[in-house]
Amino acid sequence: MRTTYRMRSGRFLGILAAGLIILGVAAVLWALGLPSVAISVFVSLGGLITLAGLWILARPPKVARLRDSDIEVRGVRTPWTDITEVGRVETTHGEAIVLRTKQPDHPILLPLSWLAPKQVPSLETTLRDKLNAAHGYTIWDGTVPEETGSAE
Repeated sequence: MRTTYRMRSGRFLGILAAGLIILGVAAVLWALGLPSVAISVFVSLGGLITLAGLWILARPPKVARLRDSDIEVRGVRTPWTDITEVGRVETTHGEAIVLRTKQPDHPILLPLSWLAPKQVPSLETTLRDKLNAAHGYTIWDGTVPEETGSAE
């Protein structure tokens, strides 16, 4: 099973806005009666940037991909067995999820500001579940196991 987490699409509204501003400049140039070559350059450029902005809003970049065997964060693939701990840290860009690996100098950071707020709890739960499964841990539900009748 694979789960994909994408960046918040609101981070890319500036691209769409830039394209619309350039289209607005083309309209002003047309109203002023400037040559059609200048207008067509602004319309073409504004149209392409607007389309790119719409594309990124519809399909934001992938931040993390969780598979059964490994995790891929920003293009770096790491097996679950190489990850020792998942937690939160405070960085200069705000709070982030840190994946500590067996190599102490190579933690993997995932800034929470990149994700939609509703994705964060499910990501943390999924990370812990996958990490527990990779290391063979189970969550104790507080019950006592049944007697097997064997001598200890």
